[in-house]
Amino acid sequence: MKLSITPEAAKQIEQKMNTDHSIVTLKYETEGCGCAVSGIPTLELINQKNLNEEEYMRIATNAMDVYIEKAKIVFFDDEMKIGFLPEKQTFQLSSPSEILNGRMSCQIE
Repeated sequence: MKLSITPEAAKQIEQKMNTDHSIVTLKYETEGCGCAVSGIPTLELINQKNLNEEEYMRIATNAMDVYIEKAKIVFFDDEMKIGFLPEKQTFQLSSPSEILNGRMSCQIE
């Protein structure tokens, strides 16, 4: 899997990070979506001690490491980009073929 992060998106993520929440995860959130195959990609900042390395796969990007749940990797494309839309103050996850989430949040666990 190839994941890139635009400079503006990296800056926005880094501004949200602190010493307790310094691990970036890309999740496929299914809660409240109706079924396990319906979901929405989200960014979440978590504490290092809450990262179960057996459940997550580390993806090296051009800006920072991002962790993705191994069980949910099937819902993501092989090549993706995280961008930031300043006019909407939101992140965007896209691939060469589609926008996976045009208004992606970055939550802190």
